[in-house]
Amino acid sequence: MLPAKNRLRTSKDFALTTKTGVRATSLSLVVYLRTSPELTSPQVGLIVNKSVGGSVTRHRVSRQLRHLISNDLAKLPNNSQLVIRVLRKQEEFKDELADLVTKVLIRNQVSA
Repeated sequence: MLPAKNRLRTSKDFALTTKTGVRATSLSLVVYLRTSPELTSPQVGLIVNKSVGGSVTRHRVSRQLRHLISNDLAKLPNNSQLVIRVLRKQEEFKDELADLVTKVLIRNQVSA
């Protein structure tokens, strides 16, 4: 589970991150990253659509992704917001998520 200070909660923050942040996509995931000078610690949010599966499946995927991203919080800039959108269910997201996080971090540095 992510600490409270690292959770993205408001729909406004989700909308800003998905609309104005840098993006990296794969077959199963889309990762958005936005930086903001007001933030003091990285925040992470998940979007898991019903197309992924039923409630049990969506929650299992959410738990798996929260666990994976909690290990990578140190990689994220302190002033960042990261949103992970799941497009389809997959057995393992580890390599795909790590690759996409690296891509958005590089794109964020280029655009800054």
